[in-house]
Amino acid sequence: MATTLFDDFSPISSKQWKQKIQFELEGADYNKTVIWNSPEDIQVKPFYHYDEDFKTSQIETQASNFKICQNIFVYDVEKSIQKAIDTLERGAESLRFTIQNEKIDIQKLLENLPLENRIVYFNLNFISIDFVKKLDTISIQKKTVFYCNLDPIGHLAREGNWFATSDKNNFETLEKISKATANLSLLSIDSGLYQNAGANITQQIAYSLSHANEYLNRFPDLKKPIVFQVAVGTNYFFEIAKLRALRILFNLIAAEYNPDLECHLLVTPTKRNKTIYDYNVNMLRTTTECMSAILGGADTVANLPYDSLYHKDNEFGDRIARNQLLILKHESYFDKVDNPADGSYYIESLTIQLAEKSLALFKDIEANGGFLKLLNDGSIKKKIQESANKEQELFDTKKEVLLGTNKYPNPEDKMKHDLELFPFVKIKPRKTLITPIIEKRLAEKLEQERLELE
Repeated sequence: MATTLFDDFSPISSKQWKQKIQFELEGADYNKTVIWNSPEDIQVKPFYHYDEDFKTSQIETQASNFKICQNIFVYDVEKSIQKAIDTLERGAESLRFTIQNEKIDIQKLLENLPLENRIVYFNLNFISIDFVKKLDTISIQKKTVFYCNLDPIGHLAREGNWFATSDKNNFETLEKISKATANLSLLSIDSGLYQNAGANITQQIAYSLSHANEYLNRFPDLKKPIVFQVAVGTNYFFEIAKLRALRILFNLIAAEYNPDLECHLLVTPTKRNKTIYDYNVNMLRTTTECMSAILGGADTVANLPYDSLYHKDNEFGDRIARNQLLILKHESYFDKVDNPADGSYYIESLTIQLAEKSLALFKDIEANGGFLKLLNDGSIKKKIQESANKEQELFDTKKEVLLGTNKYPNPEDKMKHDLELFPFVKIKPRKTLITPIIEKRLAEKLEQERLELE
């Protein structure tokens, strides 16, 4: 009769492990010494153990299917075509075009690109029925999958104004586009805005879901996936759990409208912890963030070049960012195992706790009138700012560390001569319907002070 190795050992309970740790602490307080509280008010324990009270998230992720995405800002069509062809030949599997206006010749941009059986994203900073209809026709001709990433609510949150003159016009236009197209996924959620502005993880998940629920209420017959454009931060295990919890809760909420409706996670590293001084550390940050994205179940990962804060798009920065993902995929074998977080009691526990806290916040938002109402009256911005201020204080007091910036800075490091872009919050006075949610990096004030002293 077959026996297992572990039959020779008696099981050890959580209580026994805790008693052993307390003994080794030699009188130090267990709760104060080895347990810490996250900004989401989750107590992180020194060990996690399977017992009868343990709950599993039962979420399935497919790391084997994640795609490497290249970001391309379309200004000069010819240069964008050359960049797209080059990046596809050098390992990119997907493209994300950012298009500022509908004057761009989209037919010319796409007609000679090898797009068959690829996924292509379009971040459109406008809303146009004719433009999207062209995309629909091209996607059918090219036998490819296009995600339009239209997000009027996200545009309102980021810019303070709708695409058109009112929310009614935006939603009416979306409905017309939906009826006029057959092959496109239209809707996107600008989830990265909340992370980059300083929201904690519970807020990011709840706001993203409530944001999505505004669309689901207006388009209950939606069948194409909704794209969540998510930013991941430096808290490695929490970010893995964040993506898992987001997918669990979306499936739970979407089931009330259409059980087959899916969310598609397009993930990129956050800008919030990136720096202009000791900028090579940004590569270390983006590497672990991309790892979190893959292990958490991202469908597509678009890396952030280490110099994106202060340099214009350049071949070297793009190549390094792409190669980081190629190494993770083809040399570190991150695509070889589906459900890679299975069996990690820590990640499972974080996933469940984040899901429960986020769902409670989501329900509170809906009970108080929904996301749009709270966005319009400033409540969402206020809550995000409160979280951002707490994190900023931790950075300013060096409790939250960015190496090379607020700890172990190199005094010989000079950057004033190397700034091609303005890397700080830009002031753009204009009339807005609401006060927009502003993205801001933790190191901005410190960096400005250093630049003045150069």
